[in-house]
Amino acid sequence: MRKALTYDDVNIVPKYSELGSRSDINTSTRFTKKINLNIPIVTSPMDTVTEYDMALEMMEWGGVGIIHRFMSIEKQSNIILKLHKAEMVSHWTDEEWNKIPRCAAIGVTGDYLERAQELVNNGCNVIVIDVAHGHHKLVGEAIEKIKTKLETIEVIAGSVATGEACEYLCEKGADSIRVGIGNGSLCETRIRTGVGIPQVTALIDCVSVADTYSTPVIADGGVRNIGDVCKGLASGADSIMLGSLLSGTKETPGTIEKIGEWPNEMLHKKYRGSASLDSKHDRGDNKNVEGNHKVIPYKGKVKRIIQDIQEGIRSSFSYVGANDISEYHSKVELIEVTRAGNLEGKPHLLNS
Repeated sequence: MRKALTYDDVNIVPKYSELGSRSDINTSTRFTKKINLNIPIVTSPMDTVTEYDMALEMMEWGGVGIIHRFMSIEKQSNIILKLHKAEMVSHWTDEEWNKIPRCAAIGVTGDYLERAQELVNNGCNVIVIDVAHGHHKLVGEAIEKIKTKLETIEVIAGSVATGEACEYLCEKGADSIRVGIGNGSLCETRIRTGVGIPQVTALIDCVSVADTYSTPVIADGGVRNIGDVCKGLASGADSIMLGSLLSGTKETPGTIEKIGEWPNEMLHKKYRGSASLDSKHDRGDNKNVEGNHKVIPYKGKVKRIIQDIQEGIRSSFSYVGANDISEYHSKVELIEVTRAGNLEGKPHLLNS
């Protein structure tokens, strides 16, 4: 039986470096075949992570936020239109503006084509087919229909975890592949179904296929810290999709709630998986529950977290001697670590 590894199972090997300053490192990357990002960070299309405020903040940073699909077509389209008209980004030229991703998620059943069309009419230039199992006939058909009807639109497809699935989506015309099944912080897919592949192995398998099609890969799920972001990139991903790391911030949807009594009250926000009973109940559904929900301590503005991630990525690049993500991919080496080695890498003085 084949062994599969995830982020905690590996470390990045330090290499000889001649970099003068970490601030000179280029963190830009491919998001789709035609659209790039200044930072390799993508926010998840979850209803407690990405709506207008998060997408606008990510746009300013040079990353991207994917507007979730668990709302009416009108509301989702209006958010895209609002992003399209945002005064904060009016300093960009028309040519630059066309290269800025304005991204929204759709499904593969019901009125998904109508939703896609309306999103595009309001300024969307990247469509994400947001389903749990991307290696599916309906996903392949959706890619073909969207690419035929909306020729200039970039399509991101997934989620998948095997090279075979990645090949299927690339052959159908996907412009980027989302990789990760059953590894989200609130995901119960592996507990309830036993299905999933540890993320490092899933990424390496998918990237080896996607590279032959010159198709970027987005690593989705399993990230618990900034080191995991770096390990995702080291496994060949072009960008990293984040949910829990950004949950509870000011820019996430939802209200800030007070828990406890004055003067010891604490501020919190809700974070829930898209397949959680809590989320499905709001949509009038209670079947195939494969997620959970949690109350998260309020974290303040997302800016601080993004800065920390960006600095961590630059440091990781410098340890490998890479000026940019292309060099990082070519120079980086992963080694498998034991459980003891994993524990050694944590601040053990705090536990003594």
